[in-house]
Amino acid sequence: MGVLSEIALLPLAPVRGTLWIAECLRDAAERELHHPSVIRARLAALNEALESGAIDPDAFDREEDRLLDLLERGTTRRG
Repeated sequence: MGVLSEIALLPLAPVRGTLWIAECLRDAAERELHHPSVIRARLAALNEALESGAIDPDAFDREEDRLLDLLERGTTRRG
């Protein structure tokens, strides 16, 4: 039955391949986005924005909390 189902699903092979590639790209982007060095750079940029007055302290606190949570989750996941 496995051979017959493979033959029947053969026309869908390009779609399955495209979905697999999309999932691989999504996973790579998430790994890169949540890498500790990227989060630290975003925290540094956030501090600069606060010092220059580009954002208010409330927005800074919210974004800093979010980034620190991401950093903590990434460190916990790796460790």
